[in-house]
Amino acid sequence: MAFFSSSILSFSTLFLFMLGIASAQLSSNFYSSSCPTALSIIRGAVNTAVSKENRMGASLLRLHFHDCFVNGCDASVLLDDTTNLKGEKTAVPNKKSLRGYEVIDAIKSQLERQCPGVVSCADILAVAARDSVVKLGGTTWTVPLGRRDATTASFNDASKDLPSPNLDLSALKSAFRKKGFTASEMVTLSGGHTIGQVQCKIIRSRIYNEKNIDVNFSASIKKNCPSTGGDTNLSPLDQTARVFDNTYFKDLVKKKGLMHSDQQLFNGGSTVSQVNTYSQNSAKFFYDFGCAMIKMGNLNPLTGSKGEIRTNCRKTN
Repeated sequence: MAFFSSSILSFSTLFLFMLGIASAQLSSNFYSSSCPTALSIIRGAVNTAVSKENRMGASLLRLHFHDCFVNGCDASVLLDDTTNLKGEKTAVPNKKSLRGYEVIDAIKSQLERQCPGVVSCADILAVAARDSVVKLGGTTWTVPLGRRDATTASFNDASKDLPSPNLDLSALKSAFRKKGFTASEMVTLSGGHTIGQVQCKIIRSRIYNEKNIDVNFSASIKKNCPSTGGDTNLSPLDQTARVFDNTYFKDLVKKKGLMHSDQQLFNGGSTVSQVNTYSQNSAKFFYDFGCAMIKMGNLNPLTGSKGEIRTNCRKTN
């Protein structure tokens, strides 16, 4: 693990250089002078939150993803609705689904006491996602920093840009391609589903109607997800959902993908070979995941004089 992690750290610098992704504006040592304790504060808070509730690690990773996929990594997902703003929290993919806001609030409060007006909410999301994966046994990666926070959010964009769990493979590829990701990177990022849980209402159609699912597996899930009712009952996304590993891909090979979009990655299409590789080689998955997360974290960041550094992540200054 130590060797692999150091490989990610060295590769990330080269990766950013080659792609030219905001390398002059985002920097891993952005807060080294202005708030040198920023990363340790975030890490400590994430470790505490995940130790208290293991599921929170997946929730924080998902918050970062849902933020970045809607107009870039700008913390717009954290803005509460106001009389003048209908934000992203109440969009269908997020409403009664996204969680972890209180953890971000707590981190922001600590940082404001230590370094007022310095660390952005967008950077907190990016670092918290990385630290959550590490806390749950996964890989690490270098997080480029220096993002600023949006002063607006979009209910409409959140409603249409976030990939649905009901998408077929071609639609999944298209959704990720619109954000600049290859099909391979889409498979890699889907591996984030190796942690966390999903509500019954999201998987009901799959476990009761689809044929490309292990019979014994579906029977076991049905015990906690009746054909009617129990919409918010939770099931683990893979068989070791408390640990960040490659079990997600092993499950797909066994037709034990929980969501329709998951099993689409191993359903006779072009992504089967990659799923097979990841199911047999966790180091390869970890390495690729770190690289893909760096790329995702660089989706249209606000830098320089754009946006602001929110004092409260839930509202603009």
